[in-house]
Amino acid sequence: MLALRFTQLSMLAVVGSLVALSAFGLPAHTDELAENLGSVGPHEPILTTVGSKRVIAFYLPGSGRCAVQMVIGDVRDPEGALGSRIRVDLEPGQMLHLDSVEQKSLNLACGDNAEKLAIVEKALSD
Repeated sequence: MLALRFTQLSMLAVVGSLVALSAFGLPAHTDELAENLGSVGPHEPILTTVGSKRVIAFYLPGSGRCAVQMVIGDVRDPEGALGSRIRVDLEPGQMLHLDSVEQKSLNLACGDNAEKLAIVEKALSD
């Protein structure tokens, strides 16, 4: 009887772990890329694809600005051997525009008091 309870608890732990992992939004297939498109705070990543480019961006706050760090690589280069790194300081309200050869765009904006970095649809001045 004790063995049956241990087996039931083990199965419950496995099921609970799978539910917890699915809540984190892990890709269902290994060829799917994880994404985080929401506005983020310091040190939190934005993960997205722009055309054929994979983008990982985060920022560090300092002096009321967003010190954006961005790594850009090709989707077809899973090892990241051809990646590039970009560093840009943005004032609150300023935007960084990244355009791909496929005519896709990514606009990142620094929030008020450098509290957030967010993907925005269009320029703030539009």
